[in-house]
Amino acid sequence: MTRILLLGGTGDALRIARQLASKPSAHRPTDPAADVTLKPGSSLVYSLAGLGKTPDDLACEIRVGGFGGSDGLARYLADERIDLVIDATHPYAARISANAAEACAGTRVPCWALRRPGWQPQAGDDWRMAGDWDELTDALAPFRKPFFTLGREPLAHLDEIPAHQFWTVRCLDPHADTARARIIATRGPFSLENERALFALLAFDVVVSKNSGGSATEAKLAVARERHLPVVMLRRPGLPPVDREFEHIDALLDALQAFA
Repeated sequence: MTRILLLGGTGDALRIARQLASKPSAHRPTDPAADVTLKPGSSLVYSLAGLGKTPDDLACEIRVGGFGGSDGLARYLADERIDLVIDATHPYAARISANAAEACAGTRVPCWALRRPGWQPQAGDDWRMAGDWDELTDALAPFRKPFFTLGREPLAHLDEIPAHQFWTVRCLDPHADTARARIIATRGPFSLENERALFALLAFDVVVSKNSGGSATEAKLAVARERHLPVVMLRRPGLPPVDREFEHIDALLDALQAFA
């Protein structure tokens, strides 16, 4: 029996989990990879950090919570007799990716990673790159109404908002508005029409983003381009080498079908 640990928390990871271990009523025959399933006798563990909603349409074990660093993950791989780890975490989840690579190397468990390409600037884009929070806030100094789409990190800095700025922060975590910040707790994907309406309503003058890649949150960049707004883009962190890397889900699923 092959045991697979899927490190998730992203839409891509959930698509993989649903493809491999959907309950019968949740099967998606229109998916291009709908014929890729787990081999008889194989099993999947879908691992989540516990920050978002736990899916209820999966016919597999769902594990919520951390492992205790690379050493804890290595113990888990050995105790659970995991044969393959698939890292489908967010491109900016550098710590869990590093822990997975280290734990797999120490236990000789193959580690595969889904690493979707980042967005590329297009004609009309005005991207200003930042490497960390300090560089990011320096780049925002000239602006008054930034729109943060970085996740929860800005919530830790709400008491540092400059006097001339009002922040809008979109993230998964519910949080009360403040006199200097509006918090929009929601999950993508976000349509072009809805993003246009939001930008028009709140009159942002700069967008702050991670270079996440994919289509779920790309519409904000199109609207920024249309409105000639700059984008302060947080650079991607370096990620460790693994046994196999895939840019697209279908290629990973094809390889998984042949995995013995």
